[in-house]
Amino acid sequence: MTTLTVLPKAELHCHIEGAAAPDLVRRIAERNGVALPDSLFTADGRYVWNDFQSFLAAYDLASSVLRRPEDYRDIMYRYLADCAAEGAIYVEVFSSPDHAAAVGMSYADHLAGLIAAIDAAKAEFGITGRIIVTCVRHLGPDRALEVARTMVSEPHPYVVGFGMGGDERQYDVADFLPAFRMAADAGYGCTVHAGEVAGPDSVREAITRLPVTRIGHGVRAAENPRLLDDLAKRGIVLEVCPGSNLALGLYPNAEAHPLRRLVEAGCRVTLNSDDPPFFGTSIGKEYADAASVFGLEAETLRRITETALDAAFVDDETRQELRQRAAQFAYQPTS
Repeated sequence: MTTLTVLPKAELHCHIEGAAAPDLVRRIAERNGVALPDSLFTADGRYVWNDFQSFLAAYDLASSVLRRPEDYRDIMYRYLADCAAEGAIYVEVFSSPDHAAAVGMSYADHLAGLIAAIDAAKAEFGITGRIIVTCVRHLGPDRALEVARTMVSEPHPYVVGFGMGGDERQYDVADFLPAFRMAADAGYGCTVHAGEVAGPDSVREAITRLPVTRIGHGVRAAENPRLLDDLAKRGIVLEVCPGSNLALGLYPNAEAHPLRRLVEAGCRVTLNSDDPPFFGTSIGKEYADAASVFGLEAETLRRITETALDAAFVDDETRQELRQRAAQFAYQPTS
């Protein structure tokens, strides 16, 4: 058994709609009587896309088959089972009420499927799951505020945070302050996608304009040494997704990716899979690649997990339980 096999892992950045494997999407589509174009899939069963915009289109098309709570339950359960099999003890998933609403599903029904899966996976695999409700940036600030208002008015203990995904190039981040302020004032942790498609200025604007303690991606902060220093000093956590960044062509190869530079600059870094079947990755693969491709030592990877648990939007009792679980892992020499 290798060190990486038993290394405790935690994930803070995965979109639940984007965690739906093609074979599961096809089964759900058939169950719900939804016709999907053959062009969505390759001959060997992978998703078809070739740039960021076509990825978003494929993501939305795959998400459109989710019509009932059990659809979300099936996706969440399989994702949690897969994560647990790779040594993950805790995950937070981004869940988009806007995608559910687009097919006529209520916020409550959408959550019900996710909650059922979290309970089942906890009982069967011991993994703890939580939910971050996200708005979609390119749908605009008014819709973001409505998502935040719904989340605050219909609380559930498994919903622990508020975030924003979508196209970083749309709107000014300050336009979304009312939504984030509503969530933060209600006690929810906040994170926002920045520094992925958009440059380092988008990270600076996010940490300046919004009440966030984490940045989704944030890798392009590496282009600005002063910003890196500020992130390190402020303890802002970066939800780094190397497999996603490489698949989307943000960097031409792993050597160009700034993961090591972020770690060496003292930034608080976590590892994440983002949309695993779209990018051919998983939380286990991200940790494995961090070691074999980026050269991070096992001790650094353990600290990355500790950072994720420290930065998780959970209550203190749950955080302490997770820390104790992580400490109980038996670390074996690499074979």
